[in-house]
Amino acid sequence: MGVSTVSEIVHETCKVIWEELVEEFMPVPTEEQWKKIATDYYKRWNFPNCLGSIDGKHCQIKCPANSGTSHFNYLKYFSLVLQGVADAEKKFITIEVGARGKQSDGGIFASSSLFKHLESNNLNIPPNQNLPGTNIEAPFVFIGDEAYPLKSYLLRPYPSRNLNQIKENFNNRLSAARKCIECVFGIMRAKWRILGKDIEVDSKRAVIIIKCICILHNLIRTKDGDNDIDYYHITQNQGSHQNETENHFEGRNPNYSQQAKEVREKFANFFIEH
Repeated sequence: MGVSTVSEIVHETCKVIWEELVEEFMPVPTEEQWKKIATDYYKRWNFPNCLGSIDGKHCQIKCPANSGTSHFNYLKYFSLVLQGVADAEKKFITIEVGARGKQSDGGIFASSSLFKHLESNNLNIPPNQNLPGTNIEAPFVFIGDEAYPLKSYLLRPYPSRNLNQIKENFNNRLSAARKCIECVFGIMRAKWRILGKDIEVDSKRAVIIIKCICILHNLIRTKDGDNDIDYYHITQNQGSHQNETENHFEGRNPNYSQQAKEVREKFANFFIEH
């Protein structure tokens, strides 16, 4: 078979795998499914009311034609960004693929479909619920690193400057729970070696390949379960996320609201007392 024929077969197969499996292995969660995800996070990672951990992974590609430096990232290679949200079982809840490598995680999130759905409150997110063993009512939240904005539905760590015991304890608890998404990226890179080098197709086809890998990851995790191998160090060595100093949203984000601060304080106080 000719190279172009094989190329078309691979591309069409990846596309069909995604289209046929996405409804079964990465559906939009119902309210009950969100609650189960939150229960699993509390049981496994001791973080209540958590709906998932979010982060971005740079997937290495060859430089797209006429793209300049728009895909050239801070790791010094050309990439497309996979933004993913993982549950406590290290499966993707939602993904978004195709942002340019030059963009920051926070900027990618701000322009994502996930952000729009969260802002318009149409993702079946359950109503506020008391934190375990208390009368403190708190919303269900996602958790991210320093590159993400602080929202009433998205918690990020306190800045590393001037940390007291309560803030430092919160940062440690959030960091432990947030490892789920880092482990997902590590598992994927270890299993699909194409992610360890340039994906040598045009960017549109690279997006399809990455989406196919993500849905197959969920399928395998569903069928085989969690073998509890810690892939966190793999992604750490890659430098998969942004530097803490790159984005300090507290200082310049107009959406950094008092309500979001209060939500984070509720969790911080809960962790120090429990």
